[in-house]
Amino acid sequence: MAITTPFNTLFAVPMTCEACIADISGSLKKLSGIQRVEANLKDQLVSIEGTAAPSAIVSAIQATGRDAILRGSGGSNNAAVCILETHATSVSDRVKGLARMVQVSPNLTLIDLTIRGLSPGSYWATIRETGDISDGAVSTRGIWSDPKEGALKPRGFLGSVQVGKDGEGSVFIDKPIKIWEMIGRGMVVSKQHEGEAKFEKNDNDTLVGVIARSAGVWENDKTVCSCSGKTLWEERKDEVKKEHTEQSELRAQADSGDFNR
Repeated sequence: MAITTPFNTLFAVPMTCEACIADISGSLKKLSGIQRVEANLKDQLVSIEGTAAPSAIVSAIQATGRDAILRGSGGSNNAAVCILETHATSVSDRVKGLARMVQVSPNLTLIDLTIRGLSPGSYWATIRETGDISDGAVSTRGIWSDPKEGALKPRGFLGSVQVGKDGEGSVFIDKPIKIWEMIGRGMVVSKQHEGEAKFEKNDNDTLVGVIARSAGVWENDKTVCSCSGKTLWEERKDEVKKEHTEQSELRAQADSGDFNR
């Protein structure tokens, strides 16, 4: 289903002059669904209104050679986020996905799901009855359902996402649910179909996380981490460097024949 209700997103983007703003605006306006782009050079912020997925907006900004970090979406109490990770002990970098959620009307929430580092194939995304992830997907119980719905598809069934040969996948979903109904529940992304209520194992390709409230537009003004003293750009560079190092190590293991030995 095509997204028709516009919503607001706010991104931190490094900019030095008006030419930067023009470059970013030009790239964003090539996206379908972009209705308004406003940039604040002093605060290094870009505000966007439209129906384009936040992940697509990030890619468009990065295509100009600049980084982009989502600072908020929707209004107060209308946004949520879920960091998805595998509970398999054989994986060093367990975080493999992110779901951003924004409620754009009284009964409509948009979910922007991106995953990476998984084996190719079809995956099912579901919201679970509980947020207990102490034992990974196994402890989240069944898919969130409403007794009033009877035999109809559970409310927590979000849909499927295809992961390509590069290990990446994304999907933009709209669901007739409210943000507050999802807060504290678990989210699972797995190759196991929605009908399989019990997850017998936590493998490398099964991701799980807890849905938490996220900042709305203009509610997050953090530029320096209070614990490390690093700017958000320094934090991003550290994470990217870490990811590249781990990928290089995995390739070296595969080339030497030591992979999974």
